[in-house]
Order: sequence, then structure tokens, then C-alpha cells
Amino acid sequence: MKSSHAPAAVFAVFDEPNLIAHAGLVPVIRLAERCGLPKLVAEKVKLTGAKNGAGTAADAKVMSVVGGMVAGADSIDDLDVLRHGGMAKLFGGMRAPSTLGTFLRAFTWGHVRQLQSAARAFTCNLAAHAGLIPRGDEVVFVDIDSKVKQVYGPAKQGASFGYTKVRGLHFQIVTVKTATCAPVIVATRLRKGAAGSGKGAASLIREALSTVRAMGVTAKIVVRADSAYSSHQVVAACKKAGAHFSLAVAITKTIRAAIETIHPAAWTPIQYTDAIWDDEEQGWNSDAEIAEVPFTAFTSKKKAFHTTARLIVRRVKRLNPKSVPEGQSELFAVWRHHAVFTSSPFELVQAEAQHREHAQVEQVFADLEDSALAHLPSGKFTANAAWLTLAATAYNLTRAAGRLASVFHARARTGTVRRHLIHIPARIANKARTLTLHLPELWRWEDDFTDLFTATGQRMQT
Repeated sequence: MKSSHAPAAVFAVFDEPNLIAHAGLVPVIRLAERCGLPKLVAEKVKLTGAKNGAGTAADAKVMSVVGGMVAGADSIDDLDVLRHGGMAKLFGGMRAPSTLGTFLRAFTWGHVRQLQSAARAFTCNLAAHAGLIPRGDEVVFVDIDSKVKQVYGPAKQGASFGYTKVRGLHFQIVTVKTATCAPVIVATRLRKGAAGSGKGAASLIREALSTVRAMGVTAKIVVRADSAYSSHQVVAACKKAGAHFSLAVAITKTIRAAIETIHPAAWTPIQYTDAIWDDEEQGWNSDAEIAEVPFTAFTSKKKAFHTTARLIVRRVKRLNPKSVPEGQSELFAVWRHHAVFTSSPFELVQAEAQHREHAQVEQVFADLEDSALAHLPSGKFTANAAWLTLAATAYNLTRAAGRLASVFHARARTGTVRRHLIHIPARIANKARTLTLHLPELWRWEDDFTDLFTATGQRMQT
């Protein structure tokens, strides 16, 4: 590829009022309206008492924020991406970034909870409309995890140093997925930077499981999490909701004792499809052995919380025998052990492999940080909590648009969906009280865009 003209023969001028940079927003915003996002926000989010009119037209402001996020905005100022060219001919009610910033800063924690309620109802509608969660799958996985989002400056409310040793705010997300679909975010929560990973996890799981059931899911549910979430409250929340649990556990003295009871002949060799990087050993592992033993957990708690289930253990050969900690028994001199406490109804090999797939939640973190969650843009904690909720809403909306477009885009990263289906330039033509979007000829993903456009009730010109 090379330039076809000399620099002196190429000019640029910003003077076309009928061009837009994000034609894909037309079907996406229509999809959000069909699934009731503006109506739900208007019904549930009541910013009464907000000064300077910040609480008025909450539905229009939320749609402006979500629309900007779908287009790739990752800060309040970036939301101005909506106000260009002919966008006002296609959309009404767009607000300026300064207005949206004032709106977000007017949120209290109660208002954040109202917004989360609207977002959960919208996600249920979106799942039903776009088929985000296939009804025919045997099992549905609900994954919870958290991450510290680094911030730069002590002025942000709630920012502090946690286990990562960096100043940040600590957010949790819960996703739902099956073996045949991409993850959908069903719950979020922002906490102070110093909050532990598992803080408030039980209540968040209860909310998430309630949302999953409200989606009409009748399949088996398995809640997966790492060892930070292995607690009697989390297990109790899963059992009360009729869900199975699969929780990694730390290798404590009690767990070691349970592992030592496993008969040597009980270990089953497995081979990972892809080698797994071992941070501690600084090398790749592809072979391991697994076994299971009954185990009763939380015996230090009240008897009502004592839980007997399966302890599935994976052991991997140590690459460097010199790395064995001093004082470990011979059992741990050759093998490194990873344990999972689970009530999974599936056989050993399948249950162990299913738990390892919990790591896919990291892809959702990567997607969020590649878009709206690149920053937590406000100095006010509740504004950032609202921003997190809307970022998850924009993620789900983009995911639904991808599913309506094609099989490929149903599982693609949201950044890929934006590049292929959202960031399409178009020229608006007005004729006989109709608007026609003239899109680039030979667009590689024309058929996929056509499927999305028509799925939201609009027609292509023939």
C-alpha cells in the first residue's frame, strides 16, 4: 500500500454535515430501545433533589453515555464522539459531556442501586431478544472475579492500596456463559481499593443468580470462582439458589491432610489441550494428574454451614525440585497441587476441566479495559460506580449486536465488533421523508451489518 498522490495534491477540510463516523450505532441504539433500556431507566432511576437539573431526563442521558461507550468512548470527555456531522439527524436527545458528567456526579449509592436494577432488567430483555444464553445447553456457568483498576491520584474517593500494591478502585463482576456462547455480565459492584477480593461476594452472587433465573434459564447452574471466594457465605448463597458451586481452595494443612488420603492408584493422567503457564515455576505445563476425595469444609463455623462435597485435586510435576519449600513432606516435594471444592454433578475429568475454564472471565476484564473501563473517570466514588454499571450495559449491548450479526461476531471481542460493525462511515441522504445511509462499497463485513440492521426492524435499500 502506498500513497497515490503527492502531498501537495491532497487536501482535507471538515465541512460535510451529512457524514457520520459510526453508522453501526443506528441498529445498536434501536436494539437498546427495543429491549426497553430508556423506559427502564425512566421508571427506576429517580435522581430527586439533584441540583442544577442534573436528575432530569435520566433516560436520555443514560442512552447518551451507553451510545458513546458502544462507539468506543472511555472517558466523560470522549462521549463527545456522538456529536459530529449528521448524528443529530439520526438521534435525538444527545447530551454534551459536561451535562453527562454533572449527571453522573449527582448519583448517590441509592441511585447506583436503581441503575443496577434497570441494567439487570435490560440484560434479561436483551438475552431474550438476541438469544445471548442458549436455552438448549446442559449447564450454565456463573463466574465471579474482581480486579483492582489502577488510578493516578489520591483525590479519587475510595482509591487506596490493596493486595496489588497499587492505588486503585476494586471492582467485582459476575458473568454468565455456556459452552457455546460468549460471557454476558449480569452483576457489577465497585468497592474501595483496599477491599478484599471476596468482600460482599455472597450478596452479589445472590443478585446474579436471581438475574440468571429471570432470564428463563432452567439448566444446571455452576458457580465458579478462585480461592478468594471460598467461604461458607458463598456456598450458602449457591445452595439457597439451587446452584452448584466450584471453588478453588488454598492448600492449607487441612487440605494437605485430605490429599494424603488419596490412594496412589486413584490418580488419573490428563493432558491439557494447550499448555498452561505456571507463574511460580516460570514454565509451561501440559501434563497433570487428577483425583478426588470427599471433604467437609467450614468445620470451624456453625454446624449449619458444614458442607460435604467433592475435593478435586490436580497435581502437576514441579519443573525445578530446588523450588520445594523447606519443611514440605515428600508428597509435595515432586508435585504442586491445585484443589477445587465442588458440588458439580459431572464426572471427574469433565468437572475439573470445567473449573479451569473459569479463567475465561479474564477475557471480559480485557474487553472492558479495552473500551469503556479504560478509566474510572470521575473523582466521585458513586459516579464511578454508575460508570461501571453503564460500561457493563454497553458491553452486553455490543455482545447482543454481534450475536444478531453473525456466528463469528457472536463470540468475537467487543473491540472486533466495534471495528467491523460500529465504526462504519456513512453519508446521510434525505429523500421523500426517508433517510438513507450510504455506506462504503466493498465493506468486508457488509452481510453481517445487513443482518444486524434488518434484525432491528430496519430495511436495506434494494
